[in-house]
Formats: sequence, C-alpha cells, structure tokens
Amino acid sequence: MMILPISLTIAAGAALLNLWLAVRVGRVRTREKVFIGDGGNEPLTRRMRAHSNFVENTAFVLILLVLVELGLGSSMWLWGVGALYLVGRILHAIGMDGMMWGRMVGTIITMLTQLGLAFGALAIVYLTPTSITTEIDETVEVAQ
Repeated sequence: MMILPISLTIAAGAALLNLWLAVRVGRVRTREKVFIGDGGNEPLTRRMRAHSNFVENTAFVLILLVLVELGLGSSMWLWGVGALYLVGRILHAIGMDGMMWGRMVGTIITMLTQLGLAFGALAIVYLTPTSITTEIDETVEVAQ
C-alpha cells in the first residue's frame, strides 16, 4: 500500500477549508434570509464567490500535488507548496469580505502554486533521465 502523506494531509486541510467556506456562506444566507441564489446581496455574493473560487482551483492543485508526490516522493518543498496554498485560500476568503490585500495575496499564491506544480509535473516527465531498453526474445528455427 502506498501512502502519500503530503497529498492526504493537504486534501484533508482542503476539505476542512471547504466546510469552513460553506458555513460562512450559510451564516450570511441565514442572517439575510436568502435561501436560493444570492438575492442581490453583495456580502452573500462575495462569500459564494470565495467558496466557488476555492472549488474551481483546488481540484487542479490536489491532482498536481498527488502526481508530483508520486513522481518525486515526499519533500519539504512539496509540504511548503501545499501549506502555502491553503494559507493563500484563507487569505483570499478573508479578502473577499473586504480585506483587499488578502484577496490579492491569496490570488497570487494560488496562481504561483498552480504554476509551480505544473512546471514541477512537466519537469518530472521531461527532465527525469530514463533508459529505453528493448528485449528481443526470438526463437529461430533452422530447417535442416
């Protein structure tokens, strides 16, 4: 059995963060009595977009994280990238409530994380030395 500690930990953190974002949306829905859509309510729209933006980006990050961890194994670099991604998404969500620098920093962290993981994945494929071997197992019958 192969266990990917970085991917599993970051995925668990992402799941908890997803729940936190959903609860934040639910609180505004309850307070503002908007149960379908956004009702034209700006705070609700902001929270919904923060949650949606998280979902839109996290799938790519987690897939890349798993594949890079499979290709390279566990590393401090990968731990840092995963943890930084989660911090960036928290900053983005808080920024959507009005702390605009958090939104900007969270967005930049998200983009750099995806870019770094994408280049890491490509490096694994195209820069890892591989050898090509061909086995020929041929039986030749000689007619006499």
